[in-house]
Amino acid sequence: MKPLRYLAASLMVITGILHVMPIFKGLEDPNALPMLIFGIGFLATGVLLFLNKQSGKILGIILPLLGLGIGFVKIGIKNFDTMLTVMFLIDAIVIISCIILLLNKNRDKTESK
Repeated sequence: MKPLRYLAASLMVITGILHVMPIFKGLEDPNALPMLIFGIGFLATGVLLFLNKQSGKILGIILPLLGLGIGFVKIGIKNFDTMLTVMFLIDAIVIISCIILLLNKNRDKTESK
């Protein structure tokens, strides 16, 4: 499961960087500040996943789900571009990876009892 955790952690760091980038274009973009906040959360979650913390696996599900939901509501499917598509795909991969990591962790606990 270590490669899956490293994949999820790396993708969280990548999407965190992608979310932080709009702030450097300027604050005139109304989405720059919320994306900065999500970017910091994604970066922190990536670090927690690298450190194999349980909270990283949980945040690896919650934060991308929030991002996907807010992205669909705020931006809408009609305004999608390549960058958003990549970030949404990364979010989906991270969510699935973290669910697998959590389920395997719980399965390992029940088998050892």
